[in-house]
Amino acid sequence: MSRPTRPSRFWETFAVVVVKPLSRLLVKRDWRHGERIPRTGGVIIAANHLSWTDPVLLSHFLYNNGRWPVILAKSGLFRVPFLGRAVTALLAIPVERGSSEAAKSLRISSQRLHDGCAILFYPEGTCTRDPDLWPMVGKTGAARLALESGATVIPVAHWGAQELLPYGEKKPRLLPRKTFRVSVGPPVDLSKYAGKPMRADVLREATADIMAAITVQLAELRGEKAPATPYDPAGR
Repeated sequence: MSRPTRPSRFWETFAVVVVKPLSRLLVKRDWRHGERIPRTGGVIIAANHLSWTDPVLLSHFLYNNGRWPVILAKSGLFRVPFLGRAVTALLAIPVERGSSEAAKSLRISSQRLHDGCAILFYPEGTCTRDPDLWPMVGKTGAARLALESGATVIPVAHWGAQELLPYGEKKPRLLPRKTFRVSVGPPVDLSKYAGKPMRADVLREATADIMAAITVQLAELRGEKAPATPYDPAGR
C-alpha cells in the first residue's frame, strides 16, 4: 500500500523503536499546544534550532501529535554507510549547502507538501549563534516554500535540547535529566504576501514574520522577554 507521507512500515517501526525510548530516557517532557498541529495535509513546521539533538526530540513530539516529520538534513549524512540508507528511507530531504544544487531541496519539499507531508524546517539554517540563544534572522527558504506552495506554516519553539547537548559539543550532559519543552503557535498569517512577486524584500519580510512567531512561543517557554531585534550573523 502506498504511503506517500510516511516511510515503509519497517522503517517507521525501526525509527519509533529507537527514538521514542531514547527520548524518554534522555529528557522529561513539557509539551504545549500540540493540538495546533494539523493532522492531515501538507504543512511546514518552522522551528528554532539549538542543538544537534533537537531534530530527534522534535520528531518524537511531532510523531506523538499525529505527523511523520520529513526533515531537511545535511547532504553528507546521506553518504554515511547505513545512516544514509536510513535517512533516505525515513523520507529525509538532502540539503546541499553553498551549491547550485541547494534549490533542489526546496523542489523536493514542494513535492512532498503536495503529497501531504509535514516538513520540519529550520529557517535559521543552523543552530542559533545568538549569545542568549534566541532565534536569529532566518534564511528565506521556508518563506519561499510557503508562498509558492500555499502551505500552512506552523511555528514551533523548543527549549532544553541545548542543555542536553550544547552546540559544538560531542558529549551529552545526561545528568541531571533535562526537560525538553515545546510550544506550538497558531498558523503564521502570510496572507498579505499573496500574489506578490518573489522579490528578496518580500521573502525577507515573510521570513521575519515566521521567525517572530517562533520567538513568541520561545518567550512563553522561557518566561522571558525576547530581544526587540533578532541577532543577525551577517551583521546587517
